[in-house]
Amino acid sequence: MNLTIIIPTYNEAENLPKISAALLALPLPDLNLLVVDDNSPDGTGHIAEALKRDTGGRVQVLHRSGKMGLGSAYIQGFGTALSRGAEAVCQMDADFSHPVDKIPELVQALTKVDIAIGSRYIKGGSLDERWPFWRKGLSAFGNFYARTILGLGIRDTTGGFRLYRREALQGMPFERVKSNGYVFQVETAYLATLLGYHFKEIPIYFAERRLGTSKMSLRIQLEAAYRVWLLPGIYADLRKKRPLV
Repeated sequence: MNLTIIIPTYNEAENLPKISAALLALPLPDLNLLVVDDNSPDGTGHIAEALKRDTGGRVQVLHRSGKMGLGSAYIQGFGTALSRGAEAVCQMDADFSHPVDKIPELVQALTKVDIAIGSRYIKGGSLDERWPFWRKGLSAFGNFYARTILGLGIRDTTGGFRLYRREALQGMPFERVKSNGYVFQVETAYLATLLGYHFKEIPIYFAERRLGTSKMSLRIQLEAAYRVWLLPGIYADLRKKRPLV
């Protein structure tokens, strides 16, 4: 399976060489990496170009003019990966919070479903044991909040570790997706559900980032809380065609 892994980056100079090496070492010979860099001031884009050269093109780079947001990075990356013939596309973070060794299991799951999800909230999944109780509670509540409002069967609605079949991405109207923070994950899960796609969740251990700083902010959290309520109206036409149960 021709697999492209998309990693959006902003100031990930410490992590990018390490995560690239770990990904390219997987026993998946048709795996390639697409870095979408938002003009990182720490030189992440230059490191990505060096990796492109040193890996014989297995690492590719999209350079963007500035910090344009997670959602638009993934949408642009999806389009590029599909145009280059990817049969499957994975989205994940650069900071090792998503376990690299789970990718072969996600690939195997994708043979029977449209989207495979690395999930923190099914049996066997968990969060970093070093997280304080309030942080674990906030994460769990965010998932419960989105699932309840939108009627989703997916347990991990906010997670960003997903693998899509080519046909699934081609069928999603990304021109309608306006979320640009982490609520992008919720919106795309909701949209895929309305389209009737089939999911499988694979349990993962979600680790705290090893290096660098988190991009999460209060503004991003408020955007997520507000936009979840808007989604049923935005996609009312799709809901009429395929009402959620």
